[in-house]
Amino acid sequence: MLEIISDSHAITHISFVRNEDKEIPTELGKYTPEVIKQCIVELEEYFAGTRKNFEVEIKLDGTDFQLRVWKELQKIPYGLTITYTEQAQRLGDVKAIRAIGTCNGKNPIAIIVPCHRVIGLNGSLTGYAGGIEKKKWLLLHEQEHSDANEKGLLF
Repeated sequence: MLEIISDSHAITHISFVRNEDKEIPTELGKYTPEVIKQCIVELEEYFAGTRKNFEVEIKLDGTDFQLRVWKELQKIPYGLTITYTEQAQRLGDVKAIRAIGTCNGKNPIAIIVPCHRVIGLNGSLTGYAGGIEKKKWLLLHEQEHSDANEKGLLF
């Protein structure tokens, strides 16, 4: 179950929720912003394995460092993973691994900003705000629907 929030023009938050946490509407209201409707369609396509890149407008709000980290996450190709060390290297500061991990954990737009594609140095699935089982499922789902399997680029 995902909660999607927008400012009417862009998606600002996507987070995992447990069914018992919120009352879940069964259908969209007539006042549901178009950006939310587009996001739902794109997420449905993603989960069906037919969408690998998102086009819905997103708006990230954070510190300059957080924005840099989250923008770098968006460069990780569908079906592939990088390590926290690689992410730190890409950002030009190997000593910032812990800060980057913390920042990944505060990613406000799950799935579309793919922090689930960052793994531990030894290939372990560490740290995911949605839970390790969801991270594992997302990675396996992407690998199943990508060409990465043929290239041997699995976690």
